[in-house]
Amino acid sequence: MTKLFGTDGIRGVAGEAPLDTRTIFAVGRAVGEFLREAGNTSGKVLLGEDTRESSPWVSGYLAGGLRAAGVECVSAGVLPTPGVAQLVRRDQFAAGLMVSASHNPYRDNGIKLIGANGMKLPDETEAHIEERIHALLVPPTAGLGSNLAPQEQKPPVEPGLAEEYIELLRRAVAGLDLSGLRLVVDCANGAASQVAPELLRRLGAQVTPIHAAPDGKNINLDCGALHPEALAAKVKEVGAEAGVAFDGDADRAMLVSSTGRVVDGDGVLLAAARWMKDNGTLKGGAVIGTVMANLGLEVALREAGLALVRTAVGDRYVLEEMLRRGANLGGEQSGHVIFLDDSPSGDGLLTALKMLRIVRERGASLDELTADLKVFPQVLKNVRVREKPPLEELPAVQRAIQEAEAALGKRGRVVVRYSGTEPLLRVMVEAESQADVERWTAHITGAVEETLVG
Repeated sequence: MTKLFGTDGIRGVAGEAPLDTRTIFAVGRAVGEFLREAGNTSGKVLLGEDTRESSPWVSGYLAGGLRAAGVECVSAGVLPTPGVAQLVRRDQFAAGLMVSASHNPYRDNGIKLIGANGMKLPDETEAHIEERIHALLVPPTAGLGSNLAPQEQKPPVEPGLAEEYIELLRRAVAGLDLSGLRLVVDCANGAASQVAPELLRRLGAQVTPIHAAPDGKNINLDCGALHPEALAAKVKEVGAEAGVAFDGDADRAMLVSSTGRVVDGDGVLLAAARWMKDNGTLKGGAVIGTVMANLGLEVALREAGLALVRTAVGDRYVLEEMLRRGANLGGEQSGHVIFLDDSPSGDGLLTALKMLRIVRERGASLDELTADLKVFPQVLKNVRVREKPPLEELPAVQRAIQEAEAALGKRGRVVVRYSGTEPLLRVMVEAESQADVERWTAHITGAVEETLVG
């Protein structure tokens, strides 16, 4: 059976398996049946979506599947993924379903499952739901939605939910006054296009929004968190003190200083960890990151008397380790940052607000807050592959990795892993010199291409 769930839900090209209408309907029905079996007979499911042209009909078929299982759903309409997570927990929904492919191009879409606690479902729960989906599809089950009109299945958008999310964020930074602060906000033509500028203006900031006019096809297109160069140019052009860029569903944020320098998730974790340590709110004695966190972050945290604990890539694994250790700060270099005391998931808007509060309270710029973060040269190379055999079964690739690790020793790192959401093998090399990074990246990717690309 084809595996449906990756590290962040189900993802693919909208209209093609696993995001064809029958499978989407089966996902909704399987989730609904699972909830009913678990005893949630009266609970409702909250349904959110991003701005892709496919999101409305994907939401419609999900809603139809839920209804076929006897479960009602409420539509939040276009809302960031962390907004859905927060509202599921606060308003006691049985679960949440978010229709989004995050930072992927508009042709892709996805389905993210959120538990009643506002967190992503555990792997074992997703595996159970996946088995049920396959059981519905093979052999073909009658009435799986291929002939149903999605506009008749999708409930009307519930008014006031976006407003409730904005107020939840304001309360998380109670007292924050951004009066006089000039900000540029890159909304990636995605789910933050309405709520982010509105939120920051209410806090007093002078906001210049860019890429905040979604048309269904321009989400993430040369903009947002994956392309912060557009934000950096605009910040310098208008003389803003800072800028923030979100991705398509706004669960990550990248910041830009007044000089145009990008502050990624590593910079956020460093500034936030020191601030929280100083005010006595940092828990667990460590910051939780992933194997992709730069060595420079580890060094800077160590100098501040703090440890960096690394996990596998994926905010779900960061969160699991945070819960295990009792930590309340963790995240990824990509801009997913979890402030667990305020939200159970990475939230780009919350990350921006926390960093702006630190700027205000420290009386320092983003550049000054992260000036001592020495970033080791790092290259991440993506190799498109046809299949994903276990790396330990690829002798040539293993040999190339071992040669690189032996040469770099403690002066560098090598991370080779498959993407959980795309047909890619990611090769990351980090070292003291750019020459070493480029040499060993080429060495490993060459072995990968010979083995898996041919």
